[in-house]
Amino acid sequence: MTDHRQCYKPIPRLVEELNRHLKGWKNYFDFGYPRRAFRDVNTYVHERLKHHLRRRSQRPFRPPEGVSFYTQLQRFGLESL
Repeated sequence: MTDHRQCYKPIPRLVEELNRHLKGWKNYFDFGYPRRAFRDVNTYVHERLKHHLRRRSQRPFRPPEGVSFYTQLQRFGLESL
């Protein structure tokens, strides 16, 4: 979903698709004690999305000054598991 061929998608649409996918994973793997697995998935998703935003165009995406990538992804509406 964050492949280089997906750079044409607007960020809100990409985040919406990611949220739908992550919600399905959460529902499937929610039995037992999935805290560590969810943390690993969240870390992976944040890193992939950060990498995707940086390579999106000739001018890499940078969050506003004083705002971390994590906070900016939350502003875009990315949900955590």
